[in-house]
Amino acid sequence: MNDLRKKIDQGISQLVDWLVKEQKEDGSWRFCFENGIIMDAYVLILLRLLEYEDEDLLHKLHDRIAGSQQPDGCWRLYHDEEEGNLSASVEAYYAMLISGHSHANEEHMQRAQAYILSRGGIGMVKSTLTKAILAMTGQREWPLSIATIPMEIMLVPSELPLSLFSFSGYARVHLVPMLVMGSRKFSLRTDRTPDLSALYAHRDAPDEAYLPSHIEMRSQIQAGMGKLIGSERSLRDAATDKAEAFMLERIQGDGTLYSYATSTILMIFALLALGYSKEHPVVSKACRGLANMRFNTEGITTIQNSPSEIWDTALISYALQEAGVSHRHDAILNASAYLLSKQHTRKGDWSKRNPNTPPGGWGFSETNTMNPDVDDTTAALRAIHRLAVDEPIYAEAWHRGLKWVTSMQNRDGGWPAFEKETNNQMLTWLAIEGAKSAAIDPSEADLTGRALEYLGNFAQLHTNERWIKRGKDWLIRNQGRNGSWYGRWGVCYLYGTWAALTGLAAAGVPSSHETIKNGAEWLLRMQQSDGGWGESCRSDSKSHYVSIGASTPSQTAWALDALIAVSPEATPAINRGIDRLIGFLHENNWKTHYPTGAALPGYFYVRYHSYRYIWPLVALAHYRNKFS
Repeated sequence: MNDLRKKIDQGISQLVDWLVKEQKEDGSWRFCFENGIIMDAYVLILLRLLEYEDEDLLHKLHDRIAGSQQPDGCWRLYHDEEEGNLSASVEAYYAMLISGHSHANEEHMQRAQAYILSRGGIGMVKSTLTKAILAMTGQREWPLSIATIPMEIMLVPSELPLSLFSFSGYARVHLVPMLVMGSRKFSLRTDRTPDLSALYAHRDAPDEAYLPSHIEMRSQIQAGMGKLIGSERSLRDAATDKAEAFMLERIQGDGTLYSYATSTILMIFALLALGYSKEHPVVSKACRGLANMRFNTEGITTIQNSPSEIWDTALISYALQEAGVSHRHDAILNASAYLLSKQHTRKGDWSKRNPNTPPGGWGFSETNTMNPDVDDTTAALRAIHRLAVDEPIYAEAWHRGLKWVTSMQNRDGGWPAFEKETNNQMLTWLAIEGAKSAAIDPSEADLTGRALEYLGNFAQLHTNERWIKRGKDWLIRNQGRNGSWYGRWGVCYLYGTWAALTGLAAAGVPSSHETIKNGAEWLLRMQQSDGGWGESCRSDSKSHYVSIGASTPSQTAWALDALIAVSPEATPAINRGIDRLIGFLHENNWKTHYPTGAALPGYFYVRYHSYRYIWPLVALAHYRNKFS
């Protein structure tokens, strides 16, 4: 035991020293938010079509994509996706071809062609974003799942059952530009546009626009449109004007739409569809914003969908303080000043269902000034909580943030990510791949657990407070029969179960409670033979836990942190896990690089480069703090 505790002390010291040295001059930490090759491909296609003059960037993106190709010709989203990913492979092939740095007759491109055709060809692609990229660049017709949604939804009053603001914020900023393009059957081709027709194998995935559920959803939209007054032409023009204004009003200071690269790319094409020139200032600034989302790391250049400066800075500051670094240490003071400067001061779309609460949240990226989320806000509040005790400027920020978090609780007792009461299940009928996850923003176990952990351990609210009681009841009601919880923004059941157990413990639920016992027993059953924990990205699309057959640092840390929170003593299983976690500090392989952040099941996963340092430090610190 003494030997283990010595290794824990050494591991904590190693992580603390390294992280402090990695802090930037402005007080932030900046690690890569890596999304595979998807964003690299989209940005390369867009910038080449717009004749954007940054050949160095385009060449580096090409090389990053080429370097990720597998021997069988495919591209994968994660290590154990052995069959490859058709959508990602089509995007990669298209981007490399349009770049001009690869040619169709080269061996690596022929391997890619063979793989795509072996999977049924381009027509079998299911990803909505892939279909949209192909349609807006003239490689296919606009999918009916987009083209059949009437533009006039822009005009339907928000108080009706189905309107634009029934959708989640993420869905809205992607759907609106697609509706603009789909309504006009827009496509952009240039002399650089390659011909991909040979990759169509005369097979197409079934068009879900004919499903009864999608037809019913369209009829509900049509019912709302029936309340509109005007001719068909005048309503279509008014809807188009409103769509244009919607996009322009949500452009951030760096030129991006809502700080997402994906929505920014769609917006640029939509503006071109509306008659904007390639040289228009809004288009040019958006392109610069996308180029500035690049990150150079590990010998590659990649485009981040949404840089994670706020999230990384808040979590690292919190982790360092949990490990014993004083809140008066320069690193913590500088990080806190940085976070304080990024607290939101203006209302965004979140206020439509929460109109009486002043702004006080934080967003994921430093350029994000209008789309705060619950997880980033509680992370920032954890980071500044000690300074808020005796410094008025931090106390004021703390109270605004606390008020914002509690106001975001849904009526069912759980917490959403971005906007409350955005859970119209009819929207999951939308014939768009991933609609079940992207179209709504319901209460989730990970958000609810993290909010409870903050309210119980940091805001120190009494366990009988209504926010605590309702959140606790929601988690208990929504535990899976096997004892686990699903996590929306991490992979997946390990993430959700960690958040739920640590939240319930902070909310005063005793370790003897059946819910806690079942959750802890499930975690112990999932422990790998090496002592760690590891879950596959397949879990979210399969809707049940799938083992990766190995351990990863962040997932091992999550499981350990949960067990530490609900265990009165350090058990042999916990000690085995701690020993494995320390071992990860000296490894650099696919297990330490595995994506454990989730965004869109089956299509979009995140490798947070910071996670292999943050979560092990938190787990080691909590072990030492509790059991030493």
